[in-house]
Amino acid sequence: MDGQPAKSLTTPAQFLKGVGPDRAKSLERIGLATARDILFFFPRDYLDLSERQPLSELSEDHAVSVLVEVVELEQRRTRTGKSMLGVLMRQGPDFVRALWFNQSYMKDKLQPGQSVMLSGTPKRRGINWEFVHPRVTLLETDDCPRGEILPVYSLTEGIKQHEMRRIVSAVVEEYATEVPEVLPMAFLDEEDLWPIQQALTEVHSPSTQADLNKARERFVFQELLVMQLGLALRQQQLLATQNAPSLENSEKIDARIRRLFPFELTDAQNQAIKEIATDLQQSIPMNRLLQGDVGSGKTAVAAYAMLLTVAHGHQAVLMAPTEVLAKQHFNTLQSLIANSQVSMRLLTGSTPAAERRETLAKVQDGSLGILVGTQAIIHSDLDFQKLGLVIIDEQHKFGVLQRAMLRKDGIMPHYLVMTATPIPRTMAMTVFGDLEVSAIRDLPPGRQPVHTYLAQEDQRDKWWDFFSRKLREGRQGFVISPLVHDDAEEIASAEACLENLTNGPLADFRLDLLHGKMPSATKLHVMERFEQGETQVLVATSVVEVGIDVPNANVMTIEHGERFGLAQLHQLRGRVGRGSHPGFVCVFSSNNDEEENPRLQAFADSTDGFELSELDFALRGPGELFGTRQHGLPPLMVADLRRDAATLERARHSARKLLALDPGLRNPDFSRLRTMVLKRYGTVLELSDVS
Repeated sequence: MDGQPAKSLTTPAQFLKGVGPDRAKSLERIGLATARDILFFFPRDYLDLSERQPLSELSEDHAVSVLVEVVELEQRRTRTGKSMLGVLMRQGPDFVRALWFNQSYMKDKLQPGQSVMLSGTPKRRGINWEFVHPRVTLLETDDCPRGEILPVYSLTEGIKQHEMRRIVSAVVEEYATEVPEVLPMAFLDEEDLWPIQQALTEVHSPSTQADLNKARERFVFQELLVMQLGLALRQQQLLATQNAPSLENSEKIDARIRRLFPFELTDAQNQAIKEIATDLQQSIPMNRLLQGDVGSGKTAVAAYAMLLTVAHGHQAVLMAPTEVLAKQHFNTLQSLIANSQVSMRLLTGSTPAAERRETLAKVQDGSLGILVGTQAIIHSDLDFQKLGLVIIDEQHKFGVLQRAMLRKDGIMPHYLVMTATPIPRTMAMTVFGDLEVSAIRDLPPGRQPVHTYLAQEDQRDKWWDFFSRKLREGRQGFVISPLVHDDAEEIASAEACLENLTNGPLADFRLDLLHGKMPSATKLHVMERFEQGETQVLVATSVVEVGIDVPNANVMTIEHGERFGLAQLHQLRGRVGRGSHPGFVCVFSSNNDEEENPRLQAFADSTDGFELSELDFALRGPGELFGTRQHGLPPLMVADLRRDAATLERARHSARKLLALDPGLRNPDFSRLRTMVLKRYGTVLELSDVS
């Protein structure tokens, strides 16, 4: 056709076989503008026709897929007024019936003579088989000759599934051979991966399930390899361009620091200190994540690192996400360094102006050893004399932190990131992939157990009796109001919860309210009253999940537990049982069925934060846990971090091996791979100062 572009991966969609101008507009709505776009528009699912089962072999309560033909449709109303659609279907001499209630649209979807794949769990009704609300996949007449496994694509208005299959199939046939190989053949052989052209053909039209798995493995591995190379190159860049003060430990310094602690450090704490001290003596910036379960003693490890820094004449800063948590850290550190000569101050958004000016002056002249505070620390008028160590607590609650603001005269401080939300291993290799990891897996001796119960509505009176008894014994408690995504609704929910308790089961006790939208000064005042025992019960939103340390509090009620993630529930539970009395947590939920709500059952069964974080990751994925995008990593297009953890390990190993042999990835054989890494993660590489 005159005017048609030469065969190229950039050929506009409208010139592709079976497309044309109108369909091209529809394809463009889902980002498919060229032949390349369509080639890499992978199926969202597959229909395996080989798994279909003969109707003659059906058995009750076993989910199956059956290939059948629609015979007739009947729509009527039940005695209760529901709309019911009954569809008779056949497979050779055998018949089956499918029922849908209040789903009238199914009548327009199904036509006599049509072939469909029916998936669901059959039930015997007399001598007949019946499916209720089965999943239905419409098959076109040209589907069956294509093979046993059909690709299923995401669609847009104006294009049907069989049309999309034809378009993609034609593009693969004509253009797959034009796609350049990114990975050298020797590397493909070493990793046992298919060439890209073979993988493209099979991912769109797999011959067998094994071939589909092999094709998918190629693209998953490549995507994860590119990510791991991006993170590793970023780490290389940090090491090559930044200098940090060398802070060497010694027996004398170590003994002086340990004398300040009124307790013996655990083996896990000592191991973390050893790893951190090894990093601090290097002239390249430490970039380490310290993770530990609730109450594992991370603050003591942080205190050791800060005291080691100060011992060398450098300054240390600890940043927390909230004023309440900053003050908590300040109080804990004060008790640890009470017998030392180290000067320390607290700086937050609500610090009085005169006190702020005085603190800034001490920071600038170097007379202040340790500064504790919130994001208010990251400020243009803050000028450290000799900053050696920055500790960031619960970094994922900060968003992205601009580290360059704390660099001075080309010297970058060491960085330690702390979290009480254990990071699943997969996340540690991705979102936190540029950090080395230290973990504190055991708890200090004497930590009291926390008992967790799941309760139904009819058990409320019994629980409130128990809760009240603990308060009368002199203990304190928390009531966590339901999690609501709208701030105004969440506040209203907490206020309503407070009113109901004040006028109901906790009428005899002193209650107070805490939520995230309160002014900082009000929050601090509420916390002070609770810490001093003036308030017996704190009704709060999930704002209390991190850092609240009131040893006398040992009972907690969590409303609508199903609305919280596992990691969040575990953090909330960590607020009780911190003193000499065991803790008790009761979770009320609209559904406590073990199969329907595995998170709550797992929460009740385990107090291991590391175990729960892995399960939370498996159930909810990385975005829910830490908000991947805020860390600057583009979303994955093919790989699934939950499903592809083993491939991620392989990709990480390969990336490190490649860069060990070729640090800048300059080998011409890897030029396309390097281009792909820079194109996808170039922005991240430029943000070399951002964790």
